[in-house]
Amino acid sequence: MGPLRKNPLTMNEFSFDLSAYLNENKILVEKFLAKILSQFDPGRELVQAMAHSLMAGGKRLRPVLGLAAAGACGGNPLAALPACCAIEMIHTYSLIHDDLPAMDNDDLRRGLPTCHKKFSEPTAILAGDALLTHAFSVLTQPEIIFDSYPDKEILLKLVARISDAAGVNGMVEGQMLDMHALSFEGKESKEKSGNKEALLNHLKKIHGLKTGRMICVSVEAGALSAGANSHMCDSLMLYAENIGLAFQVMDDILNVEGDPEIMGKAAGSDALNDKMTFPSILGLDESKTYARHLVDTAVTAIEGFDRKADPLRAIARYIINRDH
Repeated sequence: MGPLRKNPLTMNEFSFDLSAYLNENKILVEKFLAKILSQFDPGRELVQAMAHSLMAGGKRLRPVLGLAAAGACGGNPLAALPACCAIEMIHTYSLIHDDLPAMDNDDLRRGLPTCHKKFSEPTAILAGDALLTHAFSVLTQPEIIFDSYPDKEILLKLVARISDAAGVNGMVEGQMLDMHALSFEGKESKEKSGNKEALLNHLKKIHGLKTGRMICVSVEAGALSAGANSHMCDSLMLYAENIGLAFQVMDDILNVEGDPEIMGKAAGSDALNDKMTFPSILGLDESKTYARHLVDTAVTAIEGFDRKADPLRAIARYIINRDH
């Protein structure tokens, strides 16, 4: 279930030590990501670019959610590692491409130069492509790297779920909508500015696809790898949908008031680029209230799970208390 510690306020009870849990599982995931990269000649520029972005650290939230979901369902979390690593590779590819001048045009990612700044734009594009495609090789041939993995039927189902979440029905469509999101300074935006609900629904749609689908499939992949039943999966999907949106709301809030030194990337870029965000529609205080509501809904969705789901509960609370 993960590390436990005494709660100093109630010494007769135990509380979950999320920091230790996140750190232990981050180390585990990165160990296997390094094994995946070790299959290739490290002298190749393409491999160096892949490694620069994949091994740059970060929260590893998506793979940790997959491991936590597998544990919550009573399964062996290690069986979820192939899917978790594949998802992190796909997530990293999306970050490389998001950072490109044609997209968000960012110079820093996780406190390091973005891939195109460290290498070149063509190399960054190809490094992203390589991570995306090799993720499915990892998922369909897990025996090369992993000791524990689901059977072939479940692996095939995971390929279908993850590719759908990452592609034209999921993350990529969300990125497309995000690129075309109306700024508040545009003519059409001014015409619609009185309809806060319509703008909010559009923003929810963008992030439900761009961020939410990959968070949801991370939880689903863990559950499927652990052999979860349909009732468990339904509850976990409601949990994941709410924390996925809460995560994006908090990202928008941190872009307003976060510390760039802690976040490893610039703050204030959303306002500078006149980007549609939750704070720009709702205001900062209402955005914080909304994030708390989403997390409360997520925790309620898994109230039927026992203490093995404590990591999921703690991660939900962490999302609205994080500083990066």
